[in-house]
Amino acid sequence: MTTLTVAGVLLGGALAGCGGSSPAPRPSPSAPATASASPAAKKPPTMAPGPAGRTPVFSRRPVGGGAAEKVVALTFDADMTADQGPRAKAGERFDNPELIALLRRLKVPSTVFMTGRWAEEYPAQAKGIGADGLFEVANHSYSHYAFTADCYGLPVVGKDAMARDVERAFSAFRQAGVRNVVPYFRFPGGCYDDAALRALTPANVTAVQWDVVSGDAFATDAGAVAEQVLDGVRPGSLVVMHCTRSAAPVTGEAIGRIVPELRKRGYRFVKVSELMEGRPE
Repeated sequence: MTTLTVAGVLLGGALAGCGGSSPAPRPSPSAPATASASPAAKKPPTMAPGPAGRTPVFSRRPVGGGAAEKVVALTFDADMTADQGPRAKAGERFDNPELIALLRRLKVPSTVFMTGRWAEEYPAQAKGIGADGLFEVANHSYSHYAFTADCYGLPVVGKDAMARDVERAFSAFRQAGVRNVVPYFRFPGGCYDDAALRALTPANVTAVQWDVVSGDAFATDAGAVAEQVLDGVRPGSLVVMHCTRSAAPVTGEAIGRIVPELRKRGYRFVKVSELMEGRPE
């Protein structure tokens, strides 16, 4: 992402970045069987189906209800596309364990949107994130291929394969032993249309976008990333960031500035599930 504009946020196709238009939200019927939680755990909130059963889209806590409460959700996309195995084998790092360790030290509840391919490449890290109650793991597709055409150069998933791609990611989480999985989905590149929302109906997920773009993808200036987030956050905001060391190298440094400043302003950090739970009915 560039520092101050959404238009240049995604340079290349490796990371999720800017969203499409957001249709009216809907509560998803039920969490997919692949969304694991302990039997005693509270069921994560979802949204109801949109028109014609379309997958619902959530981007921030709406105005009204508890929206005036100073809460903010930081989300981190753990991106790895299905064809990037050779790059990982050659030494490119698509993980960022230092960032996860920093979030733990700062005690920041967060939602990690993970691709199935990332979980396969880093199963121990995926399992560790899912086992930590500070985090929840959401679905970012298996392949990190686009669900629309012309999405930052990403390869495109066929409409008939979209729900299977999402389910394959949940399966990869199970194989890695990931817990605290929630029935939320983030479109690769943030790109979607009505056809994609209809195609994902069988997956029973709530799509999650954002209202604050951090600009951390491909950024080299942590101060600019921090400034963009701090300028954009409002009560109920949902921020998109990345957990991919090679393509978002300054995210940890930016978090080290963002978290204390937002706490100084009176903000409390929450996971997406809590942000969604607080939306007015």
